[in-house]
Amino acid sequence: MPTVAPLDLEGHCVAAVFLNDVPHFALADGAINRLDNGQKTIQANDGLLAAFHDAANDRLITGGEDGKVFAVKAGGEVSELASVGKKWVTSVTAGPQGAIAYASGKTAFVRFADGRIKEFAHPRSVEGLAFSPKGMRFGVARYNGATLHFPAAEGKPVELEWAGAHTGITFSPDGAFLVTTMQENALHGWKLADGKHMRMSGYPGKVKSLSWSVKGKWLASSGAPAAIVWPFASKDGPMGKAPLELGTRGNTMVTCVACHPSQDVTAIGYEDGMVIAARFADAKEVLLRRPGKGAITSMTWDKEERRVVFGSTAGDCGVIDITA
Repeated sequence: MPTVAPLDLEGHCVAAVFLNDVPHFALADGAINRLDNGQKTIQANDGLLAAFHDAANDRLITGGEDGKVFAVKAGGEVSELASVGKKWVTSVTAGPQGAIAYASGKTAFVRFADGRIKEFAHPRSVEGLAFSPKGMRFGVARYNGATLHFPAAEGKPVELEWAGAHTGITFSPDGAFLVTTMQENALHGWKLADGKHMRMSGYPGKVKSLSWSVKGKWLASSGAPAAIVWPFASKDGPMGKAPLELGTRGNTMVTCVACHPSQDVTAIGYEDGMVIAARFADAKEVLLRRPGKGAITSMTWDKEERRVVFGSTAGDCGVIDITA
């Protein structure tokens, strides 16, 4: 039976990640807690709205209502990367070659590793950001679609249109597909080689969590009483194929998914705080954590693939050791 080391914090956990194998928990008020020979707390933003785990550089990128963007590293090192003045930073992400992107209002910014910053203006507010794993390219989720920019080169962006409000965005690990979450209960996707649309609908709730499996063969999602897992192994992605439904629990909604780093398995977190792991091949389930106080908001696997760190809306966080 997996064991859980609990950590009760005050407030909504925005991100639960490992930095240098140390569990870190970023809360909505800007406090970053870590379990490092006891509980330790540092303050990054004054009011934290957005956080992104930059696994390649082993850091957490944060942005908040104070208009600042920080990098937080293991051991409590906090460095300011950028500022937008008195405006809110509503979205942050990290990309290749040490680049980061952040958004405020209708403007997206890219900060390169050497400190150079480029601005990208949009007609409507920028809702989500993601870098492609292939080349220096990033995508913006916006009203009525997505925009692709190439920040290291001059030239026009690529506009991908689809009616409705797009709130989040992700590239497949091979860079072949782009998927957005929507204000309505749906995902929308594009095959980037030819612009073909992929409609992924039928969710009873909003999709707030997405996770790609190893090599990008599957895309797991929240927003239903099961983890909805779409097949992306073929050249046309999930078109004409039914998704897997893993971990169905009556009317209890899935709120967070986190695919295993090397196996076709996903951790599934629910609105009542329960966490399970489910295997894609046969839907076999293992209970990782019994229900808690709040909905699971964030989960991350460690590099050794034996621990899962998790956070919730109620601040009941912790670390699951699946080898115990």
